[in-house]
Amino acid sequence: MTSLSSSTPVPPPKRVLVIRYSQTGQLDAVAEQILAPLRADPGVRVHVETLRPLQPHPFPWPFLTFFDAFPESAHMRPPPLAPLSLKGDEDFDLVILPYQVWFLAPSLPITAFLQHPVAARLLNGKPVVTVIACRNMWLLAHEKLKALLAAAGARLIDNVVLTDPGNTFATFITTPVWLLSGRKRGFWGLPDAGLSAAQITGARRFGLALRDALRSDAERGPHPLLAGLGAVVAQPRLYISEKAGTRSFYLWGKLIMAVGKPGSWQRKPLLALYVLFLLALIVTVVPVSLSLQALFRPLFRGWLTKMKARFEHPSGSATDRSHLYDD
Repeated sequence: MTSLSSSTPVPPPKRVLVIRYSQTGQLDAVAEQILAPLRADPGVRVHVETLRPLQPHPFPWPFLTFFDAFPESAHMRPPPLAPLSLKGDEDFDLVILPYQVWFLAPSLPITAFLQHPVAARLLNGKPVVTVIACRNMWLLAHEKLKALLAAAGARLIDNVVLTDPGNTFATFITTPVWLLSGRKRGFWGLPDAGLSAAQITGARRFGLALRDALRSDAERGPHPLLAGLGAVVAQPRLYISEKAGTRSFYLWGKLIMAVGKPGSWQRKPLLALYVLFLLALIVTVVPVSLSLQALFRPLFRGWLTKMKARFEHPSGSATDRSHLYDD
């Protein structure tokens, strides 16, 4: 007697591309939490492309070297990257793009990648999940990144934003100290710089949700994969401060680039002058702006609500699905 058996074809593994650059290591820690569930799934193959500028950016930053990066950051004129391992003809089902915010713009290595000819071939038509880890101002940086993704033909389907839990004025001190000295631990009663350990480990829920979405081919559809997981909480009250800062970085950056290339001695006097200007801006304009916004917030409630919805799109701040991925 012959027994007939039928076997179900095994679908090919889903391929996930991760493009990343982390200077302090914090963004890498977040990315690893997201990637862990994907790597553990035999139905997923993860390729990580770590970006390496030809001229490495130091950490901690020397003082003037740090500010010397702002003109090119503001104008999104990145230095070249070391050769990529990808050629552009590879096919991926999903792209995860973690990035830092430098001077209210995407970091230079990420900008360099998105302007690289390989990027358009890799990203065209592909669903992209962006992941931001920053101090607290990311609204306009993400608008710039979205424009770069659109130019490459990519589909932004989700955005995750993790911000420093410290208050705005504390992080004006702790974040620069961390970047310029490497000291992350708080001092003088100020909190630690950067994300909390709970925020970093909590990013695992996004990886679990992405794993489930890939299993059901949801990445092929038009809907976000991370809705209901508290992916992003926007603070539109910072928008005006970001606009002022972006305008300042752009105008001063244009002037500084006109006198010399990055690292040239001709830029140093103007950079020193700009640091003084920026400190005055932070001490005077930012507090006044936030105070006026607080005073007139009832009059602008409708506008703020619309801005909040705009910047939280597409993933949103709702948490109704978070319980599904609680460890």
